[in-house]
Amino acid sequence: MKQKRQIGRPERGLLELYQDDPERADALVWGRRGALRGAALASMGAALGAAIPFAGRMPEGLLPAALAQPAPSGGGGQGGPQMIRLEGKEPLILQGERPLNAETPETLLDDEVTPASKMFVRNNGQVPEAPRDPRAWKIRIDGEVNQPLEITVGELEGGRFPLVTRRLQLECGGNGRSFFSPQTRGNQWGNGAVSCGEWTGVRLRDLLQAAGLKESGKFTGHFGADPHLSGDPNRQAISRGMRIEKALDEDTIIAIRLNGEPIPLIHGAPARLVTPGWPGSLSQKWLTRIWIRDRPHDGQGMGGTSYRVPVQPIVPGSRNDGRDFVDLESMPVRSVLTNIAHGTRLPAGTRNLDVRGFAWAGDKTVRAVHVSVDYGATWHEMRVADPANRYAWQRWSGRVSLPTDGYYEIWYRATDSDGRMQPHVAGNWNPQGYGANPISRAAVLVG
Repeated sequence: MKQKRQIGRPERGLLELYQDDPERADALVWGRRGALRGAALASMGAALGAAIPFAGRMPEGLLPAALAQPAPSGGGGQGGPQMIRLEGKEPLILQGERPLNAETPETLLDDEVTPASKMFVRNNGQVPEAPRDPRAWKIRIDGEVNQPLEITVGELEGGRFPLVTRRLQLECGGNGRSFFSPQTRGNQWGNGAVSCGEWTGVRLRDLLQAAGLKESGKFTGHFGADPHLSGDPNRQAISRGMRIEKALDEDTIIAIRLNGEPIPLIHGAPARLVTPGWPGSLSQKWLTRIWIRDRPHDGQGMGGTSYRVPVQPIVPGSRNDGRDFVDLESMPVRSVLTNIAHGTRLPAGTRNLDVRGFAWAGDKTVRAVHVSVDYGATWHEMRVADPANRYAWQRWSGRVSLPTDGYYEIWYRATDSDGRMQPHVAGNWNPQGYGANPISRAAVLVG
């Protein structure tokens, strides 16, 4: 007996299917041999809203960026991240409300010197109340020193120690966390938890020398005025520390001004540490004390898997107590595209596209930046400017050609001065998601 064809719910559209059932979507699109098939190519093109000129070069099983990472909606609606407008700030991507954390969209990072209004926000506890008299704010340096030192912001401003002004990039240790698979704990940052402001302050090493650093002083411990989320005055929101070598770096400073103005409260006023090139958690905001120690600091945010990465790769998704991990120190090489937003629609007939952005590499400099518009089959070298000073990010720029109208992806990657290049996939998975720096992709539609 001939079977009747079962009538059921029609197959979902490709975009809907990828959102609901990515495994089935991959099977339908790529087939068993992993090749983008004719009907599926047309279907994917329809889902993307255009033909795909370089479909033949698309890596096997690649989910287009337009489907994998929705463009910001601006209003926090469906299809994009939720945005937040804080006082004195441009719209930022909300990463968390308790504590308050917000990311800067890449296209807001186009300034050589990042305005305070465009800086990302990273908190671990509550924001403290603004001091009535910022100049009376005290910072204490004690521990493994010959003569404990207590100094006010007014004394720092008054020239007791030389003031220096430097463009210094600050980056959250979890920047890029959203690129790990499987997903890790913590705020799912993209590439925008970074800034490069112009900071003015006193070199930390000058204060340590004035306090008489002992030979036994090998590590620092940092303390700030931000209350713990619980409100418990006996608990620190975060208290991290570093090797004394980094504390003595000439570009590690206690800052009292940002871009020539008093530091905004949300960014650590009236004084904060700036420890460039290393995780931003070492740049303690609302700084009150630096404890010089003869052993690694054991404050909140130290040890275990906190700001630490595996020495040897571990199985992604596995549990680990971090016993064999090491502290994340110099941040990995990364780049941002600042003049073309992901999801941009360009006029029909656009054949040349100017692109630009910034790149940085922790303690290193950036040697090269390359851009591809054909899924990495060919790469075009960009111009890379020298940094304004050590630890400042570097401008990159160039032009790429688009042969026809259609759907494209701008892939961009940086290479540091030691030859380390951004990888295709986030590597060295770790439970709290530090150090992810894969090649980034921005989808654009021409016509």
